[in-house]
Amino acid sequence: MIRQSIFISYCLIALLGCSTQQSLSPADNALDAGREFIDAQLKGDFAKATFYMLDDAKQQAWLKTAEENYRKLDRGGRQQSREASINIAGVQEKHADTTLIQYSYSFDTSPKTLLVVKNNQQWKALPAFP
Repeated sequence: MIRQSIFISYCLIALLGCSTQQSLSPADNALDAGREFIDAQLKGDFAKATFYMLDDAKQQAWLKTAEENYRKLDRGGRQQSREASINIAGVQEKHADTTLIQYSYSFDTSPKTLLVVKNNQQWKALPAFP
């Protein structure tokens, strides 16, 4: 009986250990940070999007609104968003630590722009910039 309890406990611990989210790696460059941020947002992974986004009040408010809009989509809309491809139209390095990425989605071809900056030696997206 004790062996069975230990075995069950071991299996539960192993199962819980496997289900924890893998740690995310900082982006190597501005384009990778931008793509990771955009992809996470499209897939509804807002924890990952937060990781690749500059952490300030304006960006958090923008992401909260984006998440609310994502949650309002019907099942088909969320599926379309998860399956969308990102179309990079252009990448402009403004400074060594500032890059603009022009992009659209396969389901929404209206042009969008994302600012990516290097902050504390890490590339971070700023979706809500002036």
